[in-house]
Amino acid sequence: MKPGLKSLIGPVVVLLVLAAIWQFRNPLFPRHEQSPPNASLSQSNGLTEKQAILEITAQARKNLGLVAKPARPQSFWRTVLIPGEIADRPGLSDRGVTSPAVGIVTQIHAFPGDTLQPAEPIFTLKLFSEYLQNTQSEFFQATREAELVQQQIARLSDAAIRGAVAESRLIELRNQLARQTTLIQSHRQDLLTRGLTPEQIQQVAGGHFVSTIKVKAPPALPQQATVADNTIGGAENGIAYEVQELNVELGQQVQAGQLLGKLSNHRALYIVGHAFKREAPFLELAAQERRTINVEFAEDQDEHWPEMDQALHLRHMANSIDSTSRTFDFFIPLVNQSRTYQQGDETFLVWRFRPGQRTRLHVPVELYEDVFVLPAEAVVHEGPEAYVFRQNGDLFKRLPVHVLYEDRQSAVIHNDGSIAVGSYLAQSAAASLNRVLKAQSASGQQPGVHVHADGTSHAAH
Repeated sequence: MKPGLKSLIGPVVVLLVLAAIWQFRNPLFPRHEQSPPNASLSQSNGLTEKQAILEITAQARKNLGLVAKPARPQSFWRTVLIPGEIADRPGLSDRGVTSPAVGIVTQIHAFPGDTLQPAEPIFTLKLFSEYLQNTQSEFFQATREAELVQQQIARLSDAAIRGAVAESRLIELRNQLARQTTLIQSHRQDLLTRGLTPEQIQQVAGGHFVSTIKVKAPPALPQQATVADNTIGGAENGIAYEVQELNVELGQQVQAGQLLGKLSNHRALYIVGHAFKREAPFLELAAQERRTINVEFAEDQDEHWPEMDQALHLRHMANSIDSTSRTFDFFIPLVNQSRTYQQGDETFLVWRFRPGQRTRLHVPVELYEDVFVLPAEAVVHEGPEAYVFRQNGDLFKRLPVHVLYEDRQSAVIHNDGSIAVGSYLAQSAAASLNRVLKAQSASGQQPGVHVHADGTSHAAH
């Protein structure tokens, strides 16, 4: 063999060996099996699914006040929040009591805080009016004169029939009786307006003049009589006044028409809202369509009162703007509730709503239909995401949702299929549940973490 060929045999053998090794590399050097491309994704999804589930004990649910209710599609009005307050309704809530004649206050029957029914006495006045005394005297004289004329007519009627008395005499007497009857009616009406009762006027007709008069609580106004009776306790028999203020003292001389005191009846009130001009279109539309306005009453303990069954609608809006606050007022009629309590022989009145009490008015402006409505505490936000928790026994699963609208009280969830109709959703404590879920995820705990009443947690055994 030639020397040149011998030098080529070595490299050729090496190349053949390398080619053989490359050809049979899989049998000689088996590789580890690789996972499918979507295996890690499915494992990640499984982990996420596991991390979205909590197991909450019954004690922990009680500590959180956690209640679940079935989700049902419904309608919801988006509202604007406007501050307001309760105020007296002019002409219905307060009544002034005036003196019917000149007199001296000799007795006060009711004092501030006392409760009165219509026609109950408030003051006793000793009359000191020359006009009233003259009216009583003229009334008595006219009554006696009418009786005398009536007697003459009865005595001369038979004589006139026989022709012994001229018919013109009877005509003159009948005219005289008609004039006296007119005077009697006039004086009677005058005495009634001065505060005398029909019984006292009858006494005056018999010659017993009245020297004292009792000023009584006025009767109910027609508008007050039409207000629904929402009272409980001892006020259900009709309207009741509370003595708000006394403007006179014992022994004080008063003039006719002078204010003696003030009475209040807070059954008919106004809720007065204070809105800016930009909110006027919302209010006008609410008034035209008679939309029900939801009202929050500050410092109102509704569990101590009957449920309100009245729908609150806007009655009218003011057409002037306050120069200081730059707001205008609008008015919602409110029928108050009341009850009474006894202290000895006295009865006192308690109203549920009081003038000056603050309110928050939710005026409806936009209607959402076929949505889920949850309390605001049932939704937790985490960046752009929003979650609710669905209950299945002791397990709570976090579900992402689309929030259409949210305010201080409610959250409106889009019915896009993320929540099954009828599924039970936690109505509160979503933030607390989410914190526990995040703590579980950070610690790497398995799903089914137990949360105990003392706040400790551990994995299921």
